[in-house]
Amino acid sequence: MYVTKLSLAALLLSGSAISAAAQTTELHFIMCGGEVREADQKTVDAFEAANEGVTVNLEAVPWGTCQDKSLTLAAAGDPPSIAYMGSRTLRQMANNDLIVPAQISADTPYQDGVLNTVTIEGQAWGYPHAFSTKALYINCGIIEESGQECVAPKTWDEMYTMAKGVVDNTDVAGVGLAGKDFDNTMHQFLNYLYSNGGVVIDPATGENKLDSQQTRETLEFYGKLVDVAQEGPTAWERDQLKDLFNDGKIAMYVQGPWGYGQHNEDINQLVAPVPAGPSGKSGTILITDSIVVFKGTGHEDLAHELAQMITSGDSQYDLDSSWGLTPILDYAALGKTDLYYESGIWPNFTSTISTGGPEPLVEDFKSLQSVFTNMVQGIILKDDTVDNLVTIAGEELDEAL
Repeated sequence: MYVTKLSLAALLLSGSAISAAAQTTELHFIMCGGEVREADQKTVDAFEAANEGVTVNLEAVPWGTCQDKSLTLAAAGDPPSIAYMGSRTLRQMANNDLIVPAQISADTPYQDGVLNTVTIEGQAWGYPHAFSTKALYINCGIIEESGQECVAPKTWDEMYTMAKGVVDNTDVAGVGLAGKDFDNTMHQFLNYLYSNGGVVIDPATGENKLDSQQTRETLEFYGKLVDVAQEGPTAWERDQLKDLFNDGKIAMYVQGPWGYGQHNEDINQLVAPVPAGPSGKSGTILITDSIVVFKGTGHEDLAHELAQMITSGDSQYDLDSSWGLTPILDYAALGKTDLYYESGIWPNFTSTISTGGPEPLVEDFKSLQSVFTNMVQGIILKDDTVDNLVTIAGEELDEAL
């Protein structure tokens, strides 16, 4: 009897210990960006309140080191539970078995094309959380000084004509072009490619679609714009074009919605969708950052629950509206009214979502960047023909996939 009582006591104590252990789960959440957004913190607090004994160690890490830190921890067998990072890393992590697929409900009303930014061969690997699109900014003062009416160009031909009018009648460059060995050279090119009906990688099949007539038309147009652009585009990246725009040295360039508030107040700026090419409709590159759930923590279910909370409904709208992001969800479908993105410059950034395309997902992002940089710089410097440059780029992309 005594032994039985001791055994029973030990069992009860053991059960208590197990229960206590189960109630003290900590999720390690790495937040890229160096700061915790108020909207995300509120959701984390609500998650902890709804899950007794569960805490979230929310660690904000600067972009420059955060993605490497997450990958290093995971590769060393000590993965974070969850992380917010660029969707461009998804293929690398998925291919190396570091993350688990996202569990996104089929009825989640994402904007058209958003899920393509996290999808590899039909499987979503991240929960999209921050979203950006691009549009064309035009300095109407310069356009009018050149003797032209400041009306948004709808086609590439109209855009080129406007830019040439500036060059012919002022001392200002007609358009700002990015051509530096930098990721946004690829992004700038893709804004035009997706406005011409082009595809880089089919998100459903993973097939390389870069070597196409649409890409050739786009590269030819990019080369044509060199004649009406600032001197030496290969020395410039997108954020530097903002400075040229503010200094009145270029009449137009492509930028995100944040550009509007970064431009000088005395500039009479017109915002318009990226003009359409001969084979497409106005489009844009679709770029997201995502919440990912790492494999091997033992509490992936809790991590999925947090990811779903932080990327849905009121939580996501709070982030989008407070940060001035392109809306990642169709909030009207969720019953929200008086939406911030229905007026002002916002329709120029939302109207092209359905015709836009994703930042391509490959395991080695730098190799992808090189594919586009080589092609774009090749046409800027007139190193080769359009046909050869696109053929080579298609072959290089095959190697990167």
